Amino acid sequence: QVQLVESGGGLVQPGGSLRLSCAASGFTLDYYAIGWFRQAPGKEREGVSCISSSDGSTYYADSVKGRFTISRDNAKNTVYLQMNSLKPEDTAVYYCATALGSFCSDFGSWGQGTQVTVSS
Repeated sequence: QVQLVESGGGLVQPGGSLRLSCAASGFTLDYYAIGWFRQAPGKEREGVSCISSSDGSTYYADSVKGRFTISRDNAKNTVYLQMNSLKPEDTAVYYCATALGSFCSDFGSWGQGTQVTVSS
């Protein structure tokens, strides 16, 4: 059974850091691009970051560039999102998803999400 499980969310003060994990089971992440998305209350889901499997290229939304870093550990079948200098506007449910192939497009399987709350 194909499954993605996000973890690592929580409550953090502005300026703090969190590392989200996206663990896959039932398939190997090696061959797929993986994206992180987020959805805040009352807002549409937006793409945050993506890492391809073809050459490891990474992509970031302008709002998180320089603060977030995506990485993958194929041995652990896990993708990470390191989030630094967090801001209240980063508050959202964060989801990971696999692309249908090695490039960052056409996402298929989704995790259940993990809540990130940035507040003092």
